[in-house]
Amino acid sequence: MLSYSDIQAASQRLRDHVLRTPCVESQTLSHIVGAQVFLKFENLQFTASFKERGACNRLQLLTTEEKARGVIAMSAGNHAQGVAYHAQRMGIRAVIVMPRFTPGVKVERTRGFGAEVVLHGDTLEAARQHAYALAEAQNLTFVHPFDDEGVAAGQGTLAMEMLADQHDLDVLIMGIGGGGLIAGVATAAKALKPEIHVVGVQTERFPSMVNAIEGKDLPIGTSTIAEGIAVATAGQITREIVREHVDELLLVDEGDIEQAVLMLLEIEKTLVEGAGAAGLAALIRHKNKFQGKKVGIVLSGGNIDPLLLAAIIERGMARSGRLARIRVSARDVPGVLARITALVAEAGANIEEVHHQRAFTMLAAQNVEIDFVLQTRNLQHVEQVLQVLRDAGMHAERV
Repeated sequence: MLSYSDIQAASQRLRDHVLRTPCVESQTLSHIVGAQVFLKFENLQFTASFKERGACNRLQLLTTEEKARGVIAMSAGNHAQGVAYHAQRMGIRAVIVMPRFTPGVKVERTRGFGAEVVLHGDTLEAARQHAYALAEAQNLTFVHPFDDEGVAAGQGTLAMEMLADQHDLDVLIMGIGGGGLIAGVATAAKALKPEIHVVGVQTERFPSMVNAIEGKDLPIGTSTIAEGIAVATAGQITREIVREHVDELLLVDEGDIEQAVLMLLEIEKTLVEGAGAAGLAALIRHKNKFQGKKVGIVLSGGNIDPLLLAAIIERGMARSGRLARIRVSARDVPGVLARITALVAEAGANIEEVHHQRAFTMLAAQNVEIDFVLQTRNLQHVEQVLQVLRDAGMHAERV
């Protein structure tokens, strides 16, 4: 089983190869959750993910013969880039098998690091099986994204850094996919500070480690915004380490993760992908568990699709009342739209969209129904705008 000495050795190998990312307190998040919150910014790595650590360590463990033959990996994102980048730096041939649905930006970025990208299959499992077949056919060494002690040892080095910077942390929280990150982190953390509480987080749509450890049979979904931890089957090696060293497993939903991504963007001015925000999502959802504690959270990656980020921002603004859709019914007479917009402006809201509806409505023929999307300050402000319109004799509601 993975040992602390493996992680110490990995730390020496990774020196000058990966960034020693900062672990600093967020005073604002600490105030919000009632705990002292420290963030480990692994999204600042060159490939924007902690996956570099495990990939770099595993590549350095290859024999001279294995390096000469080359390596192969299966990944739809961060592991692919970590393997490709460090293989290029070390002069090792790298083949990366990616599912056909992989976003083009990730494919091109992986190719940009010098890897040979093979697009195959419509699922991760199909891509994985093809990678195994290519490994055997071309005599390549398969670098597993999580179920490998060399990979897990590399990931565990970030725990050494966190406890060196903040030695009195009470809790560590991070997302779990296949378990490589938490296996390494928990092994190192428990060796350095046995009383520390290690918490793993999964999405309700992909509770694979929860099922494996707690003997449950929760359904596995098909998609999540936390795609980096969307693993249907937990690792065999990692699950044993999790069973021994991880104290608690928590689940979060899609809304929790969206909120965490947006909070990190607004409060910390840092871009974190869904999987990278899982730790904060759990802290916010289960904050009563961590009151008064000194909590370390791993922001494990920052590779997020721009369109997904835009959707998260817009949905978050709608939930907080900074973006609101209202419907106004009024007499269909000249100047009515101008009057409504003037009232909205006087109430301090800004109009983003207008949809003027006459035909598809149950109102009397003399009336008109107009939908607005407004930029507002908060939910209370939305109600103030609606009241201004109602006071002017119009029917106004939030939709």
